[in-house]
Amino acid sequence: MKIKRIVFGFLVFSLLACNFVTQMAAPATVTPTATVTATDTATATVSPTAMPTAFVPAFVPPDCATTPLATVPADQLMQVTPDIEIREISQAQQLRILDELEEIVRDIYIYPDFNGNDWGAIAAMYRARVKAGLDTRSFYDQMFAMILELGDEHSFFLSPMDVAEMEAELSGDVQFVGVGVYGQPDFRTGQLTVVATFPGSAAEYGGIRSHDSILLIDGHPIDPYFSDRLRGPRCSTVILRVQSPGEAPRDVMLTRYPVEGNVPIDARLVATTDGSKIGYIFIPSFFDHAIPEQIENALDEFGPLDGLILDLRMNGGGVNSVTYPILEFFIEGELGEFVSRADSRTLEIDANEIQNSQTVPLIVMVSEDTVSFGEIFAGVMQDSGRAKIVGETSLGNVEVLHGFNFEDGSQVWIAAETFHSAFSYSNWEETGIVPDVQAFAEWNTFYFDTDPSIAASVKLLGHQ
Repeated sequence: MKIKRIVFGFLVFSLLACNFVTQMAAPATVTPTATVTATDTATATVSPTAMPTAFVPAFVPPDCATTPLATVPADQLMQVTPDIEIREISQAQQLRILDELEEIVRDIYIYPDFNGNDWGAIAAMYRARVKAGLDTRSFYDQMFAMILELGDEHSFFLSPMDVAEMEAELSGDVQFVGVGVYGQPDFRTGQLTVVATFPGSAAEYGGIRSHDSILLIDGHPIDPYFSDRLRGPRCSTVILRVQSPGEAPRDVMLTRYPVEGNVPIDARLVATTDGSKIGYIFIPSFFDHAIPEQIENALDEFGPLDGLILDLRMNGGGVNSVTYPILEFFIEGELGEFVSRADSRTLEIDANEIQNSQTVPLIVMVSEDTVSFGEIFAGVMQDSGRAKIVGETSLGNVEVLHGFNFEDGSQVWIAAETFHSAFSYSNWEETGIVPDVQAFAEWNTFYFDTDPSIAASVKLLGHQ
């Protein structure tokens, strides 16, 4: 079975749906053998197709000014994503990794019944496939599929190349050649909802904004291969069919060029009629170490506030090293426990007040797309009485992952803990985070000024 994975690069939603602990549990002797080399996409061999003269790119960077406008056929575009060289590993190494992976799941998986699965039979099936002979890429695909068999929607396996891209994403060192869209795909409708655009990117120059939808990429709907189509050789072009809320679809030509940096937060003041000063901060992820500093800067620039809205509606979680510093701005004390099969550890936060962030009346907005540390963040704010919740009920995914390294540089992340609030006996895995006020619309149906959840939040804060 061949698994096509949508991972990393500019889209990490397969990771963002998970929580992480920062301490990796590694074998005593780790001897990575994988060599990961990202090659500039501009060096790929392709046969570009000349563009119709009716189209003009929204922006052409100076180093692309003399390059003829051309697109890359979809079947060739699959071959021009960054070229990653991976060192082959032997069958004996593959079997050692599989054996260790089986043992890790047996020892630390949060569900003693393996989420209702026969883990021994699953491991035996994949061991037989390895013994039958697999090249290294196929082996990684099989290990990814093996962990998916657990069915918890959290645990996952990463090849050495995926590990390298994940670490770049977490550090905020995002680098790729493409258009600079950070979004959420829906393969059922064949669309990509734009969550944010990278500053200075082709998408930003092209007028693509958060809440827009990308309907087609060079005439193709959004499918599991769409991220490869948004990337491509430097100076090549791509035509996106974009629809803004309440408007007719339009075609936009963009020139691909290098994108780097961080996914930005959105921080602004909400217009009110009663003279109150209400701040709004959209936090797209807890998976970028630059986000706490962005939030701190926003709070400082706001100054003292009469109310603050934290928007986690598109937040798919992340890592504790990002989440905890953000919690410190707004709350302090013992908030709950992470509980494993054999132990527990306390979540305790020290205050780090910025302006009046510890006392400002607070709203946290959630949706079904708020998961993991996004839900834990919102849940402890609500349970402690620190904030009110607005939006729609979240799905209830508060498992926490622990990571383990293997000898080739690959990793597995296994659901090893769940979270218990210090303020109630709520089971968020069963109930999700239930809003105090239900006020929700799909992300791609409004802009900031027409957001029903913001309007409900201002009202709940006692302002207008």
